[in-house]
Amino acid sequence: MKIENRQQFLVGLTVGAFALLIGNSVLLEPLTHWWSARAEQVAMLRKQVTEGERLVKHEASYRSRWADMRKNALPKDNSLAEQQVLRAIENWSRETGATVTGIIPQWKNDDEAYQTFNCRVEASGTINNLGRFLFDIENDPMALKLDSVELSSRDTTGQQLTLSLQISGLVLVPQAKL
Repeated sequence: MKIENRQQFLVGLTVGAFALLIGNSVLLEPLTHWWSARAEQVAMLRKQVTEGERLVKHEASYRSRWADMRKNALPKDNSLAEQQVLRAIENWSRETGATVTGIIPQWKNDDEAYQTFNCRVEASGTINNLGRFLFDIENDPMALKLDSVELSSRDTTGQQLTLSLQISGLVLVPQAKL
């Protein structure tokens, strides 16, 4: 190869390498980033469509469950709601043989759409009494949730137990129809 051709070849090779470098940084990398961002967006949209289809498919059961929740929510009137929960606690205690030793009620206005009635309950009895007491609370249709449960022994044999509960009751504020 002649010197002239070699110089031209090296210049051409250098220009070609520089063009590839510029093409890579100007065209290929942005297009690759754009393509991967688009692929992520398509995956996210497919996931949303799948979730939407699932919601539509189960709409009747969700609406039925929501209607049950609204029906079983505590009354909007605070004194009626409090009375309903306290009466239920009294009934559960009487039915199960658990002895309620203390109740501390408290209202919380969490949101414009709902309120919660929090109630700290202290009860004592045998493991059977307290287990049945918890079972009755959990299976009552009233909109109550056990937030915390603490069980401790009052004697050395473990026959007499103390149960501390934190119960939350839901009060749904009626929304204006659109």
